[in-house]
Amino acid sequence: MKLSHMKITNKYLVETLVFLSYVLFAMAWVGGTASMDQIMRSMDVDSLASASFISGAVTLAKIVGTFAAAWLAVKLGVKYAFFVSCLLIFVGIITPVAPNYELLLVSRFLMGLGGAFMIVYFNPIVMQWFDAKERPIVNGLNAVAFNVGTAIILWFMADINAMTGDWQWSLIAFSIATLALAMVWILVSFEKADDQSGEQQAQTYSYAEGLKDRFNWAYALTYSGILAFYICLFTFYPKAGISESKWVIGFGIIGTIAGIIYSKYITQRVPVIRWSGLVITISVVGLSFAPNPLMQTISAMVLGFFVFFPITALVTLPYELKGMHSARLTVVFSLFYSISYLLATFILWLFGKLADSNGDYASSFLLIAIVSSTFFFGSFFLPETNKAEE
Repeated sequence: MKLSHMKITNKYLVETLVFLSYVLFAMAWVGGTASMDQIMRSMDVDSLASASFISGAVTLAKIVGTFAAAWLAVKLGVKYAFFVSCLLIFVGIITPVAPNYELLLVSRFLMGLGGAFMIVYFNPIVMQWFDAKERPIVNGLNAVAFNVGTAIILWFMADINAMTGDWQWSLIAFSIATLALAMVWILVSFEKADDQSGEQQAQTYSYAEGLKDRFNWAYALTYSGILAFYICLFTFYPKAGISESKWVIGFGIIGTIAGIIYSKYITQRVPVIRWSGLVITISVVGLSFAPNPLMQTISAMVLGFFVFFPITALVTLPYELKGMHSARLTVVFSLFYSISYLLATFILWLFGKLADSNGDYASSFLLIAIVSSTFFFGSFFLPETNKAEE
């Protein structure tokens, strides 16, 4: 059989490709971040400003990428837009071999752009390929993909480096694997999925409509607080002497699996978001201000679980809004991530500014504890899409 005549029409294989693509993005992304000291040394760049400029460029890629994702999907269709996101992630192959700082910056920016596109495209793909009963499970799997990739790097990067020879070959291997998945993705046939989604394909939804929709703002603001905390956890907490990220990642995977099971049987979305949000804020306070390492570790475990436990419900909620269709869903998630990242970036800047001006992290930790409460308070502005069962 000729390769050109091969078609992938199995929805579970489609989801496997989507899931593995984002796991590989996380591995390449976090692996690159973990190896940044070696990368900077190899270029004789020792400026912290240069290092922070890399992370700044990446953050910009996330904001711009998630905002532009819906536009690209309209221009190319979701199938080829997802393919472009894979190719951009593959550009990360330049990171371990970049001969100069400028090329390193470009490779990280384009890779971040690819990851930003990909996270938005999860949703129209899930909507087109899976029915309402299956979506919470698939959304939960996609939500845990980044954590799975991160966990592999945190726990097994040394072993992977031993297998490949060094960190450079490991990053190259991740990029080549991404390209291989992209080539397989080209074989996915969206004709069957398009037939299943019927008239939805003809419907449109503009950015202007999205920005006028009160739900999109409430939805993004609800998430922005825990996104800001999550970025701070990996950026500033180790500098403050709190290195509990492995526990948050590990228990995040357990929380996601529990959230998938919970969302399958309990269809109300808002209560699990609300009460998880309350536990999150209490746990952030515990992690930030606990007087001993044991309490910090327990707080990190609880935090990891409850940050990810409600994510399946949170991500599934827009699918269940009245009149939802693929084009609207793409814009909803495009705005959801871009607004969240924009706010999280500002909070991150404020966190660092407070730490610098006060000489300690007390006021910064207080700020992030207050900000993390958006998940709890934001839930009061989200619509419940399923009535309580009698």
